[in-house]
Amino acid sequence: MKNRIITISRQFGSGGRTVGREVAQKLGIPCYDHELIERLAEESGFAKEYIKNESEYRPFGSRLASALNVGTGFDPLTNQDRLWIAQKRMILELGAKESCVIVGRCADAILEDQADCLRVFIHASFEQRAKRIVEVYGETEVPTERRLRDKDKRRISYYQYYTDRTWGDINNYDVALDAGRLGIDKCVEIIAGLY
Repeated sequence: MKNRIITISRQFGSGGRTVGREVAQKLGIPCYDHELIERLAEESGFAKEYIKNESEYRPFGSRLASALNVGTGFDPLTNQDRLWIAQKRMILELGAKESCVIVGRCADAILEDQADCLRVFIHASFEQRAKRIVEVYGETEVPTERRLRDKDKRRISYYQYYTDRTWGDINNYDVALDAGRLGIDKCVEIIAGLY
């Protein structure tokens, strides 16, 4: 029997990471979020901060370049490509090993045919997300609105590049929950009830 995996995709500032951790705690299963970054750092040799800040960027290189340079001795893979390969392998291993919650990292697409997956998308209004990131992460030199837009653009581009799907498209998920309207606790309750 396949393991039961809950994947949490989320808009920045929506509370999806918190929802994922609390669902895992409620169900008594592991949650993988920052733990994946630590494992990637160990395996890849890249610093945790580099992985945290750079691994969700779409690479500037092209997969076409890989196909055209086969056998030339030229390695067209970007650091992001290398991280993607390691991340995908880790997520597949986790899906084969145990039931768990995985936050982000395109896990919904990676595990789609490999595990019994409940694919969740957590979202909230722009205003609610802006308020939450200031409360949770604090103010920075970068204006809050720009932080939200930049992070969402990164996730959209990264997800599309590596999965050939549209991030946030309801057709890619089993459940979409508005954490701004429902609240974190209700989202946790709903997801745990679907497990």
